[in-house]
Amino acid sequence: MSARVYFAPVRSTKKISLTTRVGSLMARAGLAKAVERDDLVAVKMHFGETGNTGFVQPVFVREIVARIKAQGGKPFLTDANTLYSGMRANAVDHLQCAIQNGFSYATVEAPIVIADGIDGRDACDVRVDGKHFETVRIGAAAVHADALVAVTHVKGHEATGFGGALKNIGMGLGCRSAKQRMHSDFDPKVGADKCTACGRCVRWCPVGAMAIGPDRVATVDRALCYGCGECVAACPSGAIAIQWKTTPEALQEKIVEHAKGVLTGKEGKSLFVSFITAVSPDCDCWNFSDAPIVGDIGVLASTDIVAVDRAAYDMVTAAAGLPGSRGEGLGAGDDKFSSITGVDGTAAIAYAEAVGLGSADYELVTAE
Repeated sequence: MSARVYFAPVRSTKKISLTTRVGSLMARAGLAKAVERDDLVAVKMHFGETGNTGFVQPVFVREIVARIKAQGGKPFLTDANTLYSGMRANAVDHLQCAIQNGFSYATVEAPIVIADGIDGRDACDVRVDGKHFETVRIGAAAVHADALVAVTHVKGHEATGFGGALKNIGMGLGCRSAKQRMHSDFDPKVGADKCTACGRCVRWCPVGAMAIGPDRVATVDRALCYGCGECVAACPSGAIAIQWKTTPEALQEKIVEHAKGVLTGKEGKSLFVSFITAVSPDCDCWNFSDAPIVGDIGVLASTDIVAVDRAAYDMVTAAAGLPGSRGEGLGAGDDKFSSITGVDGTAAIAYAEAVGLGSADYELVTAE
């Protein structure tokens, strides 16, 4: 059965603001069914990094928040902390980055709650019984929310080829150790030059695999370690090296299993809004934004996460690459994401459909 994906093109023949049309799109896509009175609604955002400009702009988020409130919901903006060092690796810096990029209460009229807490360890185990994981660790605030509205900036990605709604919630709402598990078959290596023997990794290791050796450097018992990544998240000095040793297909499948964890318990209580604007070739995690690879297309909304990602991918494929960008020379019908990144970004879509998260067969409904 085809899923419905509602589409608001950038151009309005009736001269209606795109912000207003985003709100109308949410209503048509099923906001009233997803959000009930007094629901705590997690609005999954990517706040960008300092210097990045590709993220969904606060003026649109304000409209999304207003629509949720009109349904009686209680929205809060959220994202989980990052694994890499940057402005979003802990809640203090994360909040500062979000506010600097325009996501203050004054501009969007909703509070920000970092999903996995002050240092990335406030998470819940959710059973998914997947190919890669039996359970996944999801930021607690997202798990405890009653409903979810995922606001996604569609883009390329150097590791997954495509960054859509599945990646937004799967990678985005996994806690810091979950991000490590997604990105690699983890084999922690301690840098003696950075280790301060603080013992945080020892306290947080769930299987007792970490210890402080006689030379005052943390050590790893390989027989006990199972690669959860908690030591990486716990280390305040970056002494435990982050490993990236997985294939793009496996990485995408791991992301989907975490997306399944996010959506568990929110069946019928989730809505996905994807902006196909300023489509950059790289992730918004960088401290810059490269030139958009195609022209602005519009905004999609659906209650089906697989369908909304498939539609976004197809629409970028159907567009012509922009001169002066990394999409230059790619015509309508060329797969922009795989051509630029060298990665087939559709593996996540196929796996998500296979595990029952939605349908890649969709009906596109254009809404003025």
